[in-house]
Amino acid sequence: MSQYVIVGVVPGQPDTVVEQAAAFAARFNAELVCASVDAGQHQVYDLGYGTMTSLPLTGDSPERAEETFDPELTARLAVLLDGRGLPWSTRALAGKPARALGDLANTLNAAMIVVGTREATLRASLQEFINGSVAAQLAHRQHRPVVVIPLAPIPSDQALPWDPA
Repeated sequence: MSQYVIVGVVPGQPDTVVEQAAAFAARFNAELVCASVDAGQHQVYDLGYGTMTSLPLTGDSPERAEETFDPELTARLAVLLDGRGLPWSTRALAGKPARALGDLANTLNAAMIVVGTREATLRASLQEFINGSVAAQLAHRQHRPVVVIPLAPIPSDQALPWDPA
C-alpha cells in the first residue's frame, strides 16, 4: 500500500474527525495514519513505527525521552477503526503540530491531511489567535489537500467569537 491519509488526533477529540478521515482513506484505498503531536517536546530522532526520541522545549532536562502513542487513545481508535477492513496505524510526533503533521505528510507522500476544528469558545479562539490555527498553517504550507472537519459549526446568523459585534 503506497497511499496514506493522515489524521491529527488528540485525546477527547470527537469521533467524527477519525470517522471522516477513515471514509477518505477508504475512498482512496489508503492506509489511515493517526498522528498525535506533543507540542511540549521537540523531535530529536524518529525511531519509526510510531515512536521517537524527543526533548522538552524548555531544555531544563537534557535526557532524551522515547515518545510512544497514548495507549488509551490507541484503544479508542481501535474501537472506531477495527472491523472497517481499513489498514491504520499510529504515529507519536513532537513539536509544533502543523509542522509535525506536514513533515509526516511529506515523509509518507500522503494524499491528504485531515484535522478537526476547535470548539467555538472564547478560550479556544484566544488560544488559536495566540498559537495560530493548525488547519490554517497547514493550508498555507502544504502542496497537498488539507481537509478540516467542522466539530461544532456556528449558524450563519450568529457572530463568531472572535468577530466584533
